[in-house]
Amino acid sequence: MKGVIRGWAVLLAAVLFLAGCVSTGPAPIGAGGNGALPAASAPGGGTTYVAAQPYDVTPLLHPKNKYFGATFDGVPKDLTPVRRYAAQVGRTPTLLEYYLGWGDELQTDQTRAVWENGQLPYIAWEPHKATLAQIADGSQDAYIKDTAHALRALNVPVAISLAHEMNGNWYPWGHKDATAAEFVKAWHHVHDVFQDEGVSTVIWVWSPNVVNPVPQVALKPYWPGDGYVDWVGVVGYYARTGAQDFASLFGPTFRQIRTFTQRPFLLAETGAQPNPRKSAQITELLKTVAARSDIVGFIWFDLNKETDWRVDSSPETLAAYRRAARNPRYDLDLAAPK
Repeated sequence: MKGVIRGWAVLLAAVLFLAGCVSTGPAPIGAGGNGALPAASAPGGGTTYVAAQPYDVTPLLHPKNKYFGATFDGVPKDLTPVRRYAAQVGRTPTLLEYYLGWGDELQTDQTRAVWENGQLPYIAWEPHKATLAQIADGSQDAYIKDTAHALRALNVPVAISLAHEMNGNWYPWGHKDATAAEFVKAWHHVHDVFQDEGVSTVIWVWSPNVVNPVPQVALKPYWPGDGYVDWVGVVGYYARTGAQDFASLFGPTFRQIRTFTQRPFLLAETGAQPNPRKSAQITELLKTVAARSDIVGFIWFDLNKETDWRVDSSPETLAAYRRAARNPRYDLDLAAPK
C-alpha cells in the first residue's frame, strides 16, 4: 500500500510541476522570438508552450574582465567593420555601440545579430524628435511600449543610454534646452514603462560628458538614482588642446560622480585626435581601464568624423593600440562572464 501511495504522490507532483511550467493557447509575448517555445500538442488540439526565462543580465554587470568596445560607421546593419577591426587590432570587440533615433523602430534582427556576433549591444537612444518633457508626460508612451515589447520578445541583453551627454549644450536635450529635472523625470518614466512591460534584459547606462567643457553644470541634479542606473557611461575625448592624460580628462568627472554614487564606470565613448601624444594616450587609457576595478570597460569611437579618432590614424597609433589590446584583462567571454 505504501508503494501505491508513493506512486500516486510522484504522479501528482509531476502533474503539478507541469501545470506550473506550461500553458495552452496563444503564446505570451515576453521572451525568445514570440515569448515561448512550442513543446507539444495539448489536449483538444492546441499547442503547449513552455515559457522562456528572461535573459539574466546580472553576470554582465560586473564581469571579471573588461569590455573591449568600439563603434563604427554602418553598424549594426553591417557587421563587416567589426570583423575588419578585429583583424586589424588583434582582438574582437565585446561591446558594440550604435545609435537609435527617437521614433525609429528598433531593428531586433540587427540587435540579435550583434549579440550572436559576440558583442553586447549598446544602444545610444537619441531623442531628437521629442523633448524630455514630452517623454516624461506620457505622450510618447506608445513608442516607448513598442520598443519595450520588441526588446522583451528579443530576449537578449542590451545596454541602453538615453539622452547621452545631457550636461552639454550641443544636443537639444542638453542643459540649454532642457532642465536637469526634466531629464530625470524622462529617465524615470522610460525606465518605469520598461519595467511595467516586463523588460528585465536592459543594462541602464547614465552617460554624461566629461565636465571639462561645461564646468558650470553640476552632474548631481541629473542623477536618476541608483535604482535606475547600472553603469555610469562617461564620454570623453583627447583633443589637441585641453586634457592630455587620463587623470586630467576623466579625473574631475569621476571625483564629482563619486560624491553621489558608487555605480561602476564605463568609458562610453572615447578617442584621440591625431597628435604627437596619441600613441601614449592609447597606451595609458587601455592600461588604466584594465587596472581599475571601478571601470568595466571602454568604447572606442573608431570614426573619421570631424577629425580622425580612429586607432589607425597612423601606423604608430595602430601599433600602440595592438600592443595595449593584448592585455589579458580584456579576455572577456560573454558566454561565461563571471
